[in-house]
Amino acid sequence: MCGIVGYVGPRQAERIVVDGLRRLEYRGYDSAGIALVHEGTIASDKRAGKLSNLDKALADNPPPESSTGIGHTRWATHGPPNDQNAHPHLGAEGRVALVHNGIIENFAVLRAELEAEGHELVSETDTEAAAHLLEAEVVAGSTLTEAMRQVVRRLEGAFTLVAVDAQDPDRVVAARRNSPLVAGIGDGENFVASDVAAFIEHTREALELGQDQVVTITRDDISVTDFDGAEQPATPFHVDWDLSAAEKGGYDWFMRKEIFEQPGCVADALLGRHSARGRLQLDEMRLSDQDLRDVDKVIVVACGTAFYATMVAKYAIEHWTRIPCEVELAHEFRYRDPILTRDTLVVAVSQSGETADTLMAIRHAKAQGSKVLAICNTNGATIPRESDAVIYTHAGPEIGVASTKGFMTQLVASYLLALYLAQVRGTKFGDEISQIVGELEQMPQKVGRVLEQADAVNALAADLAEARSVLFLGRHTGFPIALEGALKLKELAYMHAEGFAAGELKHGPIALIEDGLPVICVVPPRGRDQLHDKMLSGIQEIRARGARTIVLAEEDDEVVRPYADTFISLPKVPTLLQPLVAVVPLQLFACELATLKGHDVDQPRNLAKSVTVE
Repeated sequence: MCGIVGYVGPRQAERIVVDGLRRLEYRGYDSAGIALVHEGTIASDKRAGKLSNLDKALADNPPPESSTGIGHTRWATHGPPNDQNAHPHLGAEGRVALVHNGIIENFAVLRAELEAEGHELVSETDTEAAAHLLEAEVVAGSTLTEAMRQVVRRLEGAFTLVAVDAQDPDRVVAARRNSPLVAGIGDGENFVASDVAAFIEHTREALELGQDQVVTITRDDISVTDFDGAEQPATPFHVDWDLSAAEKGGYDWFMRKEIFEQPGCVADALLGRHSARGRLQLDEMRLSDQDLRDVDKVIVVACGTAFYATMVAKYAIEHWTRIPCEVELAHEFRYRDPILTRDTLVVAVSQSGETADTLMAIRHAKAQGSKVLAICNTNGATIPRESDAVIYTHAGPEIGVASTKGFMTQLVASYLLALYLAQVRGTKFGDEISQIVGELEQMPQKVGRVLEQADAVNALAADLAEARSVLFLGRHTGFPIALEGALKLKELAYMHAEGFAAGELKHGPIALIEDGLPVICVVPPRGRDQLHDKMLSGIQEIRARGARTIVLAEEDDEVVRPYADTFISLPKVPTLLQPLVAVVPLQLFACELATLKGHDVDQPRNLAKSVTVE
């Protein structure tokens, strides 16, 4: 959600901070602001709307030179998105400036306390109360670091706070609880941010920050303590991608660029996973083989697009390992009192590793004694750090809010997990696993072949630009892909779209079919449990009722072709692996349709890249 940047160093802080915010725009936001420390005062400006509004304000009224500053892009929670509610927020005397990501759940009590003491709060936010509390501690004689520790112990909820003090011009102090924060290590300069993308232009060396920690940065030092002041270790890591990976590279949208990066991402997700001796080896698999042999149930939790990846994971895990597998929406998981034991493996899937609902789900699972494994794209994020094991997806930075290569590599990681469990438990022989891994290794080339049809998919999008609704049908692993295709249209084109299991047609959804209604059908490969024939029957039924059928099927499937008004060919792949190729045309379709409608594809309205509050 909100993007946060803090900087101390020799350069002009305004440019460092604003450029960092620009690289965090993908997270979704509705206002932006900065605060700079200059000769004992705070120079601050903040504007509702896009970062360009702040840029214009700063150009019209240039701020003073400063080497210390903080900045923020806000996604509104308390109070509407306007100039007044935008961050940073100042204390009562304007000495302390504060930015905040998350929700302070007890802010109403704190606000009432401040107002009773005579403080005048001018915004509707929860953040301003924290700014006043922080400044009060500083005015009373505490250092900014001490004040931060005192204040955060009073706060309830999830938050990252970053602050500067006008009387302490060479220091930025931050704190985190259940909300992302990372420190960047420079040469004579240091950074804090909600994402390494904010400072990747300046350094690729960073520090992981744990829960309930306070970090203080100066030009030459980074110190970390817990909320009580005890020094804490911080784990350094190297960011293995550079600034060019976060730029558009000639594409009109980051999302389109990321769709076309998927062949390489699949290859990267498989790199080094299969040894020369034919054994799978997974990074940071901190669970022992015996731990995995003892597992009697797998529960996979996720939200949004990642949830559809978990639905595919269920098919693979049960088919290859014969372990019962459940899939759960993370935000529902702990509230239904799930049955968890020490022999339950909970798998958490999150691109960012900071998804609040998923984080709360794994904490609940760990409290019940269950083992937790994360599938994640972000090194050092909270979810993998709090899990017993992790499979990193190695997708690289994903800037577009609507996930594409993140989803693709979550599928690959799910297959690898299922095969690893099969290897450890002996439900698949080594040569069988090697054969499936070999099929996975062909996927980059096959995904590339689907991408060669981009022009045809774009033409279809142009033809359907005025459609009011689109339905998606699938069977087996095609059902989650139908759901994902519908979600992409909702996210990007802001149009009605629904995904259904094709077998449900006669149980109600067929009533929606009317003349000319576009229906996208994901047809399973031939030869698997009559699924192909049953899907063909469904296509015939909706076509007889006037539907316009857009069929995704194997390239040589001449049986289904006569019933397709538009035929999109897919390479021949095993049924379980078909999602890797079937999802690509649906991503292209949604991206192009949204483009034709004039929408912001990379930053759809009301959405954020990482949902870090429940």
